[in-house]
Amino acid sequence: MASGRRDILKGLAITGAFASTRANAAPAATKTGLSPASCQGLTGLSFDAAEQRQMLSALEESVERARAIAQLRLDNALPPAELFNPCLPGWQPRPPAGSAASTPHLPERPDTGEAIAFAPAWQQAGWIAAQRLGARELVDIYLGRIADRAPRLQCIATLTADQARAEAAVLDRESAAGKSRGPLHGLPYGLKDLIDTAGIRTAWGAEPYRDRVPAHDATIVQRLREAGAVLIAKTTCGALAYGDIWYGGRTRNPWNIEEGSSGSSAGSAAAVADGLCSFAIGTETMGSIIAPAARCGTVGLRPTFGHVPRTGAMALCWSLDKIGVLARDTIDTHAVLSAIHGHDGEDPCAVDQRVSPRPAIDPATVTIGYRPEWFAKGPPTDRRALEAARRAGFRLVEIDLPATDIALLGGIVALESAAAFRELTADGRDATLAWQDDIAWPNTWRAAQFETAVNYIQAQRVRRKLMVEFAHAMQGVDAILHPNEAGGLLPIGNFCGYPALIIPVGMIEQPTREGFTDYIALEHVAPGAKLHKVPFGITLTGHLFDEARLVSIGGEIVSGLG
Repeated sequence: MASGRRDILKGLAITGAFASTRANAAPAATKTGLSPASCQGLTGLSFDAAEQRQMLSALEESVERARAIAQLRLDNALPPAELFNPCLPGWQPRPPAGSAASTPHLPERPDTGEAIAFAPAWQQAGWIAAQRLGARELVDIYLGRIADRAPRLQCIATLTADQARAEAAVLDRESAAGKSRGPLHGLPYGLKDLIDTAGIRTAWGAEPYRDRVPAHDATIVQRLREAGAVLIAKTTCGALAYGDIWYGGRTRNPWNIEEGSSGSSAGSAAAVADGLCSFAIGTETMGSIIAPAARCGTVGLRPTFGHVPRTGAMALCWSLDKIGVLARDTIDTHAVLSAIHGHDGEDPCAVDQRVSPRPAIDPATVTIGYRPEWFAKGPPTDRRALEAARRAGFRLVEIDLPATDIALLGGIVALESAAAFRELTADGRDATLAWQDDIAWPNTWRAAQFETAVNYIQAQRVRRKLMVEFAHAMQGVDAILHPNEAGGLLPIGNFCGYPALIIPVGMIEQPTREGFTDYIALEHVAPGAKLHKVPFGITLTGHLFDEARLVSIGGEIVSGLG
């Protein structure tokens, strides 16, 4: 995307170079002074003088139409008429992987609040179901930890303490009466602050919206409440779903608070990693679950596009946005997805594909794709995960990836997000955002105004080609194991709508990292630099709507790490 932006700006800077035409005639211009000659540098095409004169009336109409559209104030929730579907013609859901996995053995409840706080959600739920732990008690444990630890992390946007205590008390009464709402009953969760909560501020991490209070709950908030989960806090998100800088500061990595927690589900990942909630909800457009999960050492599940309804969630890119889960155990991501998935009658992209029970798998029957060169360099934890998969008995096969240049698709994110927040660019409020670097939204959206609609449609056609190629690459494997950004699989998975699971696979000493930098080889570390022991993760990309199998594969690899 950065390269694409530079190319656009370069084109603007040298439009004079395109003023001479094939016929060497003086350029024609519209009544506004806009000429085809001055615009053609943005198209990659050139037109002679006669062609330019013939274009004038159509160009004038285009300018007037653009000005009229610029005057509109379209609600962020209004989707385009053209909708993305990750399923190619003839697609069929994969058959279940086998019988349902048995429930793991429930250990005894720990004696300390800290140990309870860091326990996987499924264990907490088991203690609540056995009435060894109360929902209100668990809420109080987390509220105490939030008070002590959240300020240093800057990971909580809005605390919902009173509401959480009241809801937990109701759930405890239900437990005492023998009623359970399921595997999330009584579990406090964090909710990324771009998902609406009725009467509770939902500020999208951004200065222009910091006083925004929605009137209605998002669909997933309603579903989580019905499932017995307790909202304990709105977690911070990078402004308008990019990065870890928000209107209150910068969300920090619990393992090294000198660096950010990456983005943009930054607060959700940090809160889960530091034991401030049982699980958290995040979103991903292009890495916003995978990146902070990797930085903070949590499990992260990015579901298939359309598997979870986005009604009540801020729209950034309608054809890419997905709602997912951050947790401390793979099992927990499956339980949460099972509660929030499915069509809701409002999100036109949401579908009614079921979530299969988490299967018990025999690794000898599971094929995992990879490329050896992905593991030749990079963090040693990647190689450790590959060896764990091999020791577990998975069939490992080398695969070929799509040949399509994914850099050609970078404009899709820039253009859809620029449309979603056109009003900020139009009225100058983009200048109030704290992050104003070249790669930040304000500059991206300004430059996006000069990309052509034809180019956007062509990029979507290239995307379709990529989808066909990637579907072919996935044939014969149950999942692909890869370093998080290896082979372009992070953007490929997002552009094609495929699910991904990131799992923590080890710790490495690193200096404080800037921006989105992941791994710094020690030979590149300055002598005497301060090092911090921080977590690293690896990603499994799976088949469409096959999250249950993906979770079980990830769980087997984690178990094999020891």
